[in-house]
Amino acid sequence: MSGRVLIYLNSLGLLGLSGALGFALADQLINHDLPCPLCLLQRMAMFGVGIGLVLNIAVSHHPRHYGMMIVSAVLGMFIAMRQILLHIVPGTGAYGDPFLGLHFYTWAFILFVGVIAGASLMLLFVPRWSHERHASIPALGALAIGVFFLLAVANVVGTTLECGAGACPDDPTSYEFLDRLLGLNNRN
Repeated sequence: MSGRVLIYLNSLGLLGLSGALGFALADQLINHDLPCPLCLLQRMAMFGVGIGLVLNIAVSHHPRHYGMMIVSAVLGMFIAMRQILLHIVPGTGAYGDPFLGLHFYTWAFILFVGVIAGASLMLLFVPRWSHERHASIPALGALAIGVFFLLAVANVVGTTLECGAGACPDDPTSYEFLDRLLGLNNRN
C-alpha cells in the first residue's frame, strides 16, 4: 500500500471518528443531553484514537501510532462496556435517548471494536513502515485534522462548562460551572 493511500485511509478514519464525536456534541448542544462522566471518558478514548490517526496523517504511518489507537480503543471499549452493563439490568433505565435503537455508549462500543479491527488490519497489511515525514498533507488530511481539533476544543470547553475544575456530576442536568459563573444556582 502506498503512503498516499495510507494517508487517505487514515484521513477517512479521522473524518468518521470526528463525525461520531460531532454527532455526540450536537446532541449535547441541541437536545441538552449532557454527557455523564463515563460518556466523557469514552470521548477521551476517541480523542486518543484520533491522535494516533493525526500522527499517521501529519508525520508518518508507524506501528506506534496504530498501537496508540488500539490501546485507546481497548480502554474506550471497556468504559463503554461498563456503561452498557450498568444499564442492561431491567428496571435500571438507560442514559440518554437512543439513536437508531441503540444508546450512544453502545454505538461507542461498536466504534471501538471497529477501530481495533481496522488498526489491526493496517498493522498486518502495511508492508513497510516509513520513518520519513510526509512531503505534504493532502487537502482531505488537512480538513480531517482541522475538524478533529475543532471538536477537541469544543469538547474541552463543553466539559469545563459542565464540570468546572472538579468532578463531573453522575447525572448532569445543567452546565454547573457556567451556572456558578452566572450566579444561576444561588438559592437566596
